Amino acid sequence: MASINDKTVYAFSDGSAIGNPGPGGYGAVLKYGDNVKEFSQGFKHTTNNRMELLGAITALDALKGRQRVVLTTDSQYVINGIEKGWAKKWQANGWMRNKKEKALNPDMWQRLLDACSRHDVSFEWIRGHTGHPENERCDELANGAARGPASGQIVDEEFVKTNG
Repeated sequence: MASINDKTVYAFSDGSAIGNPGPGGYGAVLKYGDNVKEFSQGFKHTTNNRMELLGAITALDALKGRQRVVLTTDSQYVINGIEKGWAKKWQANGWMRNKKEKALNPDMWQRLLDACSRHDVSFEWIRGHTGHPENERCDELANGAARGPASGQIVDEEFVKTNG
């Protein structure tokens, strides 16, 4: 993965929603040299895609200063939204996918675009549930947060506001 002189931060993220929409959570792992940090949070009512985005956002937002980051996720939604330029196109079009359809999750996409602009980020896709250690850990964190006690979950206010 990394040589001893490598200054790259390796980030891993995953999201989960039970019922989709339903209770959800994200998990993120940051690795820099021998240092490892983990993040997770549960939400009372949200979607899988929002949690996939929030996992990536949380990983990037946790970094201080501009960093070179390799962000690995099993979410093609996240990767394609950035790498294929969908999110920037939707943003330029007032968060519309086309003349009739609103882009979903514009609040999360804006946050991810902002986070990406603060770092030098490259994305790597990994097929989920294939034994990749960090992806499996992120999945455990995300699912644990989604299945955790409601008292530990927070409200995804933007999702509730736009979806009732």
